[in-house]
Amino acid sequence: MSQGTIVSLFTGAGGLDIGFHQAGFRTKWANDLNADACATFRLNHGRDLIRHGSLHEFLPEIRTLESPDVLVGGPPCQGFSVAGYMNLNDPRSELVYSYMKVLRDLKPKAFVLENVKALAVLDKFRPIRERLLREARGAGYSAELIVVRASDFGVPQARERMLIVGFMNHSSADFVSHLQTQRHVAPTLREALAHLGAAGSEMNRRVCKAKVTIAKRPILRSSPYAGMLFNGQGRPLNPEGYASTLPASMGGNRTPILDEEHLYGDRTSWVEQYHAELLKGGLSYSQKFAPSRLRRLTIDEAAAIQTFPENYEFVGRSSSIYSQIGNAVPCELARRVGVSVRAVLDGYRSNVRLDRKQLVA
Repeated sequence: MSQGTIVSLFTGAGGLDIGFHQAGFRTKWANDLNADACATFRLNHGRDLIRHGSLHEFLPEIRTLESPDVLVGGPPCQGFSVAGYMNLNDPRSELVYSYMKVLRDLKPKAFVLENVKALAVLDKFRPIRERLLREARGAGYSAELIVVRASDFGVPQARERMLIVGFMNHSSADFVSHLQTQRHVAPTLREALAHLGAAGSEMNRRVCKAKVTIAKRPILRSSPYAGMLFNGQGRPLNPEGYASTLPASMGGNRTPILDEEHLYGDRTSWVEQYHAELLKGGLSYSQKFAPSRLRRLTIDEAAAIQTFPENYEFVGRSSSIYSQIGNAVPCELARRVGVSVRAVLDGYRSNVRLDRKQLVA
């Protein structure tokens, strides 16, 4: 197959598109409701590819498009996310069906629908995922629902996502088999961020101004990187491991925390020492602010954790940029998914048939 084409729905800042571009596809049409995300996409990919507004406004235009090789998209997940209210009556929960309507209209060779893990595993959402698979298969696609962990695919983040992937004239089981070959241990946060330098330096200048304050009544867990040692929902990150899922609500006190000295200095962790003392009962609440070595994740670090290209430019206020980054599919995960989609479209066949219980994650 020569360079393939994609139509991209709920595009955001372009995480899925970037990965698929790196895998040998090009975007022919895209759409998102967020003005800043559309501006970001235009700045990096050209002005004429993305339409700003509700997907429903553009359904007549979509019907005029030539069928692409792949339809991709991650409908808004707030109605399904454990980080939100998990409200089935949230209007955004209906957008997964809008995606399926476009799938039926465009009839691409393949499709990738991305969403939160909760949609794939919680009993309350079983009717939704069963309907999505039923509609895909009814439209003529061999389709599978899988859960992937970003850190298994080169992304320094323990982010788990649901994918429904389908093919018109190929087996979705071949995709699952090929995706197994794309698994690769991710770099640690230290390895992923070290090249940026300290917060405020030339390559890492877009800092978060939210202060880190110590919780008066900390909630302790066995790991210093769990529980609640600090006020707000931003938890400390361990440079020797992976980031927890970066939320779209970053920019304030929900922004994850890094220890500058642990990351760049003597490599002793203030968080681990503080946690150990709390477990011994040897410390009491004596100060409001944490030491200055603790600070929030910067925009540049968040983009690196989501594996955006270093030269990728974002449009909007700081809070908007954090949101665009947090909402994105990690680009490297998207690239590996795109490589496997392309392999199947190019004729990849597997002699291995995985049990459904072994589907990636």
